[in-house]
Amino acid sequence: MRQLTVQLGPRSYPILVGGGLLPQVGAELLRLGLGKAVAVVAQPPVATRYGSLVRESLAAAGFKPHFLEVPDGENAKSLAHAQALWDGFLEAGLDRTSGVVALGGGVVGDLAGFAAATFMRGLPFIQVPTTLLAQVDASVGGKVAINHTRAKNLIGAFHQPRLVLIDPEVLRTLPRREFVAGLAEVIKCGAALDAELFAYLEGNLPSLLALDPEALVHIIAWAVRLKAEIVEKDEEETTGLRALLNFGHTLGHAIEAVKGYGRYLHGEAVAIGMVGAARLSRRLAGLDERGVERLTALLRTAGLPTSFPGAEVEALLSTMALDKKARGGGLTFVLLEGIGRARVVSNVPAALVREMFHELNEASELAGASR
Repeated sequence: MRQLTVQLGPRSYPILVGGGLLPQVGAELLRLGLGKAVAVVAQPPVATRYGSLVRESLAAAGFKPHFLEVPDGENAKSLAHAQALWDGFLEAGLDRTSGVVALGGGVVGDLAGFAAATFMRGLPFIQVPTTLLAQVDASVGGKVAINHTRAKNLIGAFHQPRLVLIDPEVLRTLPRREFVAGLAEVIKCGAALDAELFAYLEGNLPSLLALDPEALVHIIAWAVRLKAEIVEKDEEETTGLRALLNFGHTLGHAIEAVKGYGRYLHGEAVAIGMVGAARLSRRLAGLDERGVERLTALLRTAGLPTSFPGAEVEALLSTMALDKKARGGGLTFVLLEGIGRARVVSNVPAALVREMFHELNEASELAGASR
């Protein structure tokens, strides 16, 4: 097992990464000194597969677990479902010492974390991510949110977890498409923050796709460490440093909102967003053509989309203008100076973004012709 710590003074918390950790969730929660009532939030497939194991582990540690199920899909991140969780917390008798466990992917973590942050002005929150995307990104850093009809994650808060428990063994039961989508966030970390990680992924992608246990623990811990270091320096995204973690997300979030949450998985939309941002980077940030090619090739080899046919350009531009990184109404992107080096660029001309969409559409036509 590997243990990392997010150093945030009184809000510091451990991140545990290792195979076979899930049955230890009760013992790990006991170390936190929480009250006995615990709410476990999960979507039906995860509750069916892991609910009994987690329930038994919590009960063996002396807790009284109360399971609350939320629907599958991004649409669960709504005010109505947050209300349902608040009602469930009341019925379970939760108080300010009670823990809320998010057992599932990023949707569950965002929704359960938002409900925990806003109930009784904040309950202790534990992340037990069961998807690769949540393990390497969404579970760390304390961003919790629900969606607005016009933009993703527009209603939210910063509410740091008390513990993140990551068991890579659960990825063996994850649908293949979900696992591949999670790789997009790992690739993002390498592309934006660490050229060494990017090169490791280029050389070891087959092992990761084969779910090699050592490779999974290695890259999960690596990506988590990179994110933790950023969060420690810019917890609430006030200096601009944490915004670097959003490479690919300006366009990615817009695609999700315009196309309908669920049409593209988050990682798939981010993959397209990274290719688009890389093409903008060539014009505005100094990324060379070889860098664009390396990123596109790695995403394609992983099985992620790298083109975007039939883009609804004006709708996407309007949605991107609502992005939380936008300043003064101008479009803002995280762009690459080189592999492993990113910076935030504001006031990106809409004309260049339209050209980017044209290139992404052309790429889809070329891919179709090659088939």
